[in-house]
Amino acid sequence: MKAITNGIIYTGETVLQGHHILVDNNKIVAVQQELPADTETIDLEEKNISAGFIDIQLNGGFDRYFSQQPDQQSLADLYEASCSFATPYFLTTLISSPQQTIGEAIKATREFHQQYPTMLGMHLEGPFMNPEKRGAHNKDIIRKPTDRELDEIIDLGGDIVKVMTIAPECFTNAQLEKLLKTDIVLSAGHSMMNYEQAQRYFSMGITLVTHLYNAMTQLGHRECGTVGAVFDNAAVYAPLILDGGHCHYAAARIAHQQKGDKLFLISDAAFLGRRKQRMEWDGLSIKLQGGFYRDGAGNLGGAAISMPEAIKNATDHVGIPLQEAVEMATRRPAAAIRMEKEIGFVKPGYPAVFSVFDDDLISFNTLIINN
Repeated sequence: MKAITNGIIYTGETVLQGHHILVDNNKIVAVQQELPADTETIDLEEKNISAGFIDIQLNGGFDRYFSQQPDQQSLADLYEASCSFATPYFLTTLISSPQQTIGEAIKATREFHQQYPTMLGMHLEGPFMNPEKRGAHNKDIIRKPTDRELDEIIDLGGDIVKVMTIAPECFTNAQLEKLLKTDIVLSAGHSMMNYEQAQRYFSMGITLVTHLYNAMTQLGHRECGTVGAVFDNAAVYAPLILDGGHCHYAAARIAHQQKGDKLFLISDAAFLGRRKQRMEWDGLSIKLQGGFYRDGAGNLGGAAISMPEAIKNATDHVGIPLQEAVEMATRRPAAAIRMEKEIGFVKPGYPAVFSVFDDDLISFNTLIINN
């Protein structure tokens, strides 16, 4: 048994001081004040510790973009980069792609997950979206779904595709019902849904949207749009890209007031670490400009922030207390993808996979205990 000591513990429910996290067989066995004798200790030197941060929308690592090269080498790059930014849990994102590429990506993701289970699976973002809200996605690849394609995705990837971004209005009711019966979490995004449509699809069982405010219809006083429907529906989870560009910080504050514990953080990072300056690939050309990746038309083509940066922006610019901001990167995304019984908390039975960070989110690291 090992004990993690001398840290401030963000459990996902409360904040504890003067407690120790006891770990055995790769699992948390207790969080308690007493330290058993002759226990090997890990001294946190008064830093903070939480369950491992979770990013359900990560596109690339330091150098490789998964959609461009959906293989083991890319996943290894994403894993190294994400762990270096204290985010051991993530979904690799495949943007709109041909069906053959989707199959290849599913296979690579499953094989990598078997070796590195904190890489939780895939977020399939497209290709079944509304071309009017495609953003930086290739318009020549975006298409309406066929029953055959959906059956293939379910058969090949029903166990490893954890989230699927779709424009629900591009689907038949039968297609939506088929997907809703699987373990894949449907996320409404890149969509032209109006308020009434959005509420109907939410009532069918869609409880997540993709990057709130971006690539969806906006809130107006006569037509409330998808944003208004999200604000008006307590069951729907809403992730924010909190980099100051994908949404104004005032819009983030409003979302926080409206959504409460259904609001959480994602990076949607094209690359992490900002050392990749430019990428040219199959109709997508993005470069790092002013802290954001943009295409030639000026559209945002992915963020450049990490999860610690997103948490820091939540505290510094949105006024969210640190405890809540940490929960926006742990238990809330876990709940959004229906994994809150497996990850997202520091309590007995959960994995010994942690994020360690200082109060300013300047110093941070991943801590995984295998014993």
